[in-house]
Amino acid sequence: MHKAIISWSGGKDAALALFFCQQLARYEVVGLLTNVNEPLGRVTMHGVRTDLIEAQAEALGIPLYTLKLSGDVSMETYNNAVQQSLTEFRKQGVTHVIYGDIFLEDLRQYREQQLGEVGLQGVFPLWQRDSASLIRDFCASGFKAVLVCINAKLLPESWAGRELDETVLPELPSSVDPCGENGEYHSFVYDGPVFTRPVQFQKGETIRRSYAASTQTDDQWDTEFIFQDLVSFTDQRRQS
Repeated sequence: MHKAIISWSGGKDAALALFFCQQLARYEVVGLLTNVNEPLGRVTMHGVRTDLIEAQAEALGIPLYTLKLSGDVSMETYNNAVQQSLTEFRKQGVTHVIYGDIFLEDLRQYREQQLGEVGLQGVFPLWQRDSASLIRDFCASGFKAVLVCINAKLLPESWAGRELDETVLPELPSSVDPCGENGEYHSFVYDGPVFTRPVQFQKGETIRRSYAASTQTDDQWDTEFIFQDLVSFTDQRRQS
């Protein structure tokens, strides 16, 4: 059995990739690797608090490793940090890294180039699968998730905090990939067949954030996102 880590965002694609790999029984998943915006204490892109990712790891029974990034870093800085992290895993006997990518070819090539430079191999259990079918499989397998980040250009604000269930598919605009593979939305998985227990949380405030667009992309770059904050019960008790 190959020793592997999984690129872990806390969302549905990562959870489904882990589920499929566990069914294959070819990989011993020895760690979750999560990118964290250290000043904010949140997962990059998704905006989920790190204590909820820690709670996921505990419920999964898999150690969590975080790649701590100091906010808005350059690609060179990010790539160097990733390479250092992957090199350490390679020294510990890890041979494979699992990803939840579905069809973005340039992203897969980027990942495989990074892995090849340190002697690791990529595993893509969701690759080229139909996005709508993946969502149906996700729900049918007993996973439960909530939408934590949505692209404000493509989805209404009311979708932030919505449960990711079978009612979502027929209501998605045609411009949105069912799995949100193009960044249309991100999710947080709080229960399912890979967990020993549900992750407990409460919904906090809904936050709209705008980001400065690159002059190279202008209006093609999505600059406004809506985040549903999730608060762990532990944080709730601390604040009360």
